[in-house]
Amino acid sequence: MATTTPAGVRAHAKHGGGSAAGSAEQAPMSHRQIMEALTGLLLGMFVAILSSTIVTNALPHIIGDLGGGQSAYTWVVTASLLAMTATTPLWGKLSDLYSKKALVQIALVIYVAGSMVAGLSQNPEMLIACRVVQGVGVGGLSALAQIVMAAMISPRERGRYSGYLGATFAVATVGGPLLGGVITDTSWLGWRWCFYVGVPFAVIALIVLQKTLHLPVVKRDVKVDWAGAFFVAAAVSLLLLWVTFAGDKYDWISWQTYAMVGGSIVLGLIFVLVESKAKEPIIPLRLFRNRTITLASLASLFVGVAMFTGTVFFSQYFQLARDKSPTMSGVMTIPMIGGLFVSSTVSGQFITRTGRWKAWLVSGGVLVTAGLGLLGTIRYDTAYWKMSIFMALMGLGIGMMMQNLVLCTQNQVAPSDLGSASSTVTFFRSLGGAVGVSALGAVMANRITHYVTDGIASLSPKYQAALAGSSSSTDSIPDLSKYPKPLRTLVESAYGHAIADVFMIAGGLAALAFLISLFIKEVPLRTKGALAQAAEGENTETAESPETVPAAVAAPVAAPVEERQVPSWAAPVVSSTTEAAAQPETAGLFTAVATIAGPEQSAGSGATPVHGFVRGAESAPVAQAAVTLISLSGRQLGRAVAGFDGSYRLDAPGAGSYVLIASADGYQPQAATVVVGEEPVPYDILLSGTSGLSGVVRGAGSALPVKDAMVIVTDVRGDLLATAATGDQGDFRFGELVPGVVTVAVNAAGYRPRALPVEIGTAGVTRIEVDLDAGAQLQGVVRAPHGPLADARVTLVDAAGNVVGTSTTGLDGAYAFADLDGGDYTVIATGYPPVATALTVTGAGVEGHDIELSHPGE
Repeated sequence: MATTTPAGVRAHAKHGGGSAAGSAEQAPMSHRQIMEALTGLLLGMFVAILSSTIVTNALPHIIGDLGGGQSAYTWVVTASLLAMTATTPLWGKLSDLYSKKALVQIALVIYVAGSMVAGLSQNPEMLIACRVVQGVGVGGLSALAQIVMAAMISPRERGRYSGYLGATFAVATVGGPLLGGVITDTSWLGWRWCFYVGVPFAVIALIVLQKTLHLPVVKRDVKVDWAGAFFVAAAVSLLLLWVTFAGDKYDWISWQTYAMVGGSIVLGLIFVLVESKAKEPIIPLRLFRNRTITLASLASLFVGVAMFTGTVFFSQYFQLARDKSPTMSGVMTIPMIGGLFVSSTVSGQFITRTGRWKAWLVSGGVLVTAGLGLLGTIRYDTAYWKMSIFMALMGLGIGMMMQNLVLCTQNQVAPSDLGSASSTVTFFRSLGGAVGVSALGAVMANRITHYVTDGIASLSPKYQAALAGSSSSTDSIPDLSKYPKPLRTLVESAYGHAIADVFMIAGGLAALAFLISLFIKEVPLRTKGALAQAAEGENTETAESPETVPAAVAAPVAAPVEERQVPSWAAPVVSSTTEAAAQPETAGLFTAVATIAGPEQSAGSGATPVHGFVRGAESAPVAQAAVTLISLSGRQLGRAVAGFDGSYRLDAPGAGSYVLIASADGYQPQAATVVVGEEPVPYDILLSGTSGLSGVVRGAGSALPVKDAMVIVTDVRGDLLATAATGDQGDFRFGELVPGVVTVAVNAAGYRPRALPVEIGTAGVTRIEVDLDAGAQLQGVVRAPHGPLADARVTLVDAAGNVVGTSTTGLDGAYAFADLDGGDYTVIATGYPPVATALTVTGAGVEGHDIELSHPGE
C-alpha cells in the first residue's frame, strides 16, 4: 500500500528523550530585540534617503556658489541615482554571501566619507564625484535595510514593522527638501551643512547597530560575480547617461541615441550571458522563472517613476509655479508624507493580523494612479486644498505599493536568495526613478518652452523684449523676484502647466504598475523569518534525534497517524483531537505532535488569550476545526472548536512558549509554536486540504497498460511523498496528498523513465495519464583472441558527438546500455587498440553488437 508523508514534514524521535541543546544565537528575536535592532537600521535608512532628497531645494544655491551650469545641476542629482541604481544588485548579492551587519556598517562608512568630502567641495566636478561615493553607500543602505528586516522577521509579521520603515521613508523623502530649504535659508549654516547634517545620524546608527544587531554569519566558500557587477553597472550607467543628455546635448533621434541605447542593450545581453554561467550570479536569472518576482520587478520599475516624480517635481512646482520659499515648498508637501506614513503603517498592521496583502497592493495602484492623474490637471493657481487631496492620494498609494512589492517577493524565495531577490526589486525601483526623473525632466523643459512661446503673443512688445533679454531660458532656473508681474505670471503658468503634464505621464506609468499588480498571485505569508527558515532547513536535514535541534528554533511537527502506530514512549506528546472536533468518522485517529522538551514556561499572574481564525484554501473559514494548546512537555492546557467563521479562542496560563495544534476532517493537521506575553496573542492558522492523485501508465506506441511500473511522487524540495507500483491495468492511486505542485516520476522495465510536474487540486482526486516511450537496449560481448575481455571500456556516442554512456566489461566481457532512443550511434571499445563501430538502433527491443579487439598482426 502506498504511504504518504506531508510535504516538508520530518519528525525524528529517539526513545528516552533528552535535553535540548542549541545556540542562543539561533533563538527567534523578541519584539524588544527587533525594535532595538530596527532603531539603528532605520537611522541608517533615514540617512540614505535624506541624502538623496535634502539637496533638492538647495541645488540652485549650491551650483551658483560653485560656479556650475545646468549640466552640473543635472549631474549632481543623476550621479547619486546612477551609483545607487548600479550598485544595488551587488550589495544584495554580497548580503547572501557575507555578514549583513558588516555590510550595513560598511555602507554607512562609505556614506559618511562621501558626505564629509562633499561638504568641502570647491567645484562642481568634486561635488559630483562625492555624490557618486554617496550613491554607493546609499545603494547599500537602501537594499540592506529590507534584507535585514526579512532575515529577522517573518513575512506575516513584517507588516507590523514595515510601517516604521514606511514612516522613515516618508519623513526622509519629504522632510529632506524641507530641511534642505531651512539650512539654505539660514545664513549662519550655509548649504554645506546639507551634507554634514546626516553624518551624526550615520555615526549613531553605526554604534546602535554594533550593539543591537546580531545575525548569524554565512560560512561558505564564495566567489563574487565581479563580471556581472561590472556589466550591469555599465549597462545601467550608459542608459542613464543617454536619458540625461538626450534632448539637451543632442536630439532624441540621433546617432548618439542609437550608439548609447544600442550599447546599453549589448551590455545588458552580455550581462545575461555572464549571469547564466556564473556560480554566484549577482541577479540569479532563475528568480525570474517565478511569476511573482518578475511581475513585482516590473511594477517596481513604474512605481519608482511615480515615487521620485513626487520628490523632485513638487519642489520645483511650489518654488517656480507658486513662488514659495525652499522652506515653504517642503511644508506644502506634508499631505503626501502624511498619506505615505498612514498607508504604510495601517496596511502593515492589517497585513500582520489577516495575512492578506494583495488587496492593499491593488488599492495602492488605484490610489497612486488617481492621485497622479488628478495632479495632471493642476495649474499654477490651483487651490491648495485640492492639491492637498491629490498629494494625499498619491502618498497613500505609494505607501501601499512600495513595501508590499518587496514583501511579496521576499515571501517567494529561499533564505539563500533573499538578498538577491530584495535588491532586484529595489534595483528596478531605483532604475525607474532615475530614468523617469531624467526623461520627465527633459519633457518638462520642452513643455515649458512651448507654453512660454505660446504666452508671449499675449504680452505687449515691451514685455516680450524684456523676456527675450532676461535669463528666463529653460536652460537655467529663473529668479522670479526680478520679473515684472505679467512676466512672472507667464513663467509661473508655464511651469505649473508643464509640471502638470509630467504628473499626467507619471500617472499613465502608475496605471501600468496597477495593471501588473492585478496579475500577481496572492500567496499566504510565511510565519518564519529567513534566519528561522534557514535554521529549520538545516535542522531538518541533519537532526538524528530531538537532542540535536535547539529548542529555541525547533518547529513542532504534526502528522496524522493510526492509533495503533503510536509507541508507548510517545504518549506524553500525543493529544487526541476527536473529542474536541466531535467528528465520529475520524475515531481512532490522533494528531502526533513532536516537540522538544525544555524548561517549563513561567506562569504569569493570569490567563492570556490566544485567538484568531482557522482558514483553508482561498482563506475560507474552516468551521468545527479542533484547536488544542499544549505545553512544551506535552501537557494539554486547553481545547476549542472553531466557529462557523473559523474563529477560535484559548487561554494560556501565563507568559511563555506553547504549541498550538489545529486539525479538521479533510485537512492536513498543523502545529506551531506561539510565544505568549502579557498582551493577547492574535494567531491565524492556515490548513492545507488533503487530496488524491490517480492515473494510468501506458506505452506511448501501443497504448497498452504498463504493469508493475514504479510511480514516485516528490515535492518541490525533492522530498519523497509516496511510491506505488501499477496494477494489471497500469493504474495507480494515492490518497492524503497535500495540494500543490508535485513531481511524478515513472519507471518501468523496457521503457524510458519519465518525470512530469502535476498540480494537485485543493479538493477531490486529480487524475493523470502517463505515456512511456519504449527504450531500446544495446548489449554485447567484447572479445580478444583468447576469449571474452574483462575490464574493457565501452563508450557510446550519439550522432551529435555527445557521450551517451560508458560501460566496463566484467569477467564475461559483457556490456549493456539501456533506455536508448532510436538513431545512429558509434560504439568505441578500448582495452586493446581502440575500435570504433557505427550502428543504428531501431528504438525498441534489444540490439546485439559484439566487438572483437586485438593487436595488429595477431
